[in-house]
Amino acid sequence: MKNIDYKSGNKKTQANMKTVKSIVALLLVLIGFGAQAQQDPLFSQYTFNKLLVNPGYAGSRDGLNITVVNRAQWTGIEGAPKTLTVSAHTAGKNNRVGLGFYVNRDVLGPTANNSFMGTYSYKIIMENSFFAFGLQGGLNYFDYDYSQMNLRDEDYLFDPENIRKITPDVNFGLYYQTPTFFAGLSSKHLLENDYGIIMDNEKTSFNRLSRHFYLMSGMVWKLAENIRFRPSTLVKFVSGSPLQIDINGSFLFKNSFLIGASFRTEKALSVQTELALMEGIRMGYSYDVYFNKLQLYNYGSHEIRLAFDINIFEPRMVTPRYF
Repeated sequence: MKNIDYKSGNKKTQANMKTVKSIVALLLVLIGFGAQAQQDPLFSQYTFNKLLVNPGYAGSRDGLNITVVNRAQWTGIEGAPKTLTVSAHTAGKNNRVGLGFYVNRDVLGPTANNSFMGTYSYKIIMENSFFAFGLQGGLNYFDYDYSQMNLRDEDYLFDPENIRKITPDVNFGLYYQTPTFFAGLSSKHLLENDYGIIMDNEKTSFNRLSRHFYLMSGMVWKLAENIRFRPSTLVKFVSGSPLQIDINGSFLFKNSFLIGASFRTEKALSVQTELALMEGIRMGYSYDVYFNKLQLYNYGSHEIRLAFDINIFEPRMVTPRYF
């Protein structure tokens, strides 16, 4: 066992402690700022994974849909966000009730936010279209693990406590869809409970989870017998944060291969593609590049998606299904 002279102190250790404290304080400020702005994970392939944005979408594909998304953001930056999401939803036998859930793990440096949300939706079915409203409820588990910090030199004086917090959460959404058009309005984090951490005069406290608002819309245009054009947009608003708009355009060939791009108002461009591997199984990929100050420090963002459509109600499944 090493003998440490705490009274006289080691100058190098004390200097390291001050440096580490400065880094921790800066990271906490950034996380606190994020808690006041956009706290939800970012996804470029939002048109294929609407359940995470709008609970009214549950059951819209008639059969059972299972989607897995893995996103690595700002590659090249140590501790950059990494997100893994698994979602599933299906319609009931009467095609009016939709049920689903999603599990999400979002990691940023030593912090991790884990979410589980169950979903219920109800459809009002009209001729060749439907209108639905949905409700999600679940828990967020926030974990700040100081042991995940990569310290260059071992520091015996820096021994902070880990921070963990469980928070209930509720989301609500309205969704409308025809065979060639969709639109949705939703709000997430209705309870605005405490979330994340901030540092104020060396005291740690929790910040409030801000309410998020989402407006989305998209359609399909037939350009030729086997070519479709799919424009869409997603508008995100959080109090205290700039309005964010995603504009997407993609081309679908023979309902089996898609390629497109989207522009985000935070000066980011995303190139996307999707391929039907076999009936009911699709794989998607997107690559984001940034044109802001971050472009000097990262190699872009990668997002991989795998989706399964399982026909559990044989007479009902409609092909093709664009949304």
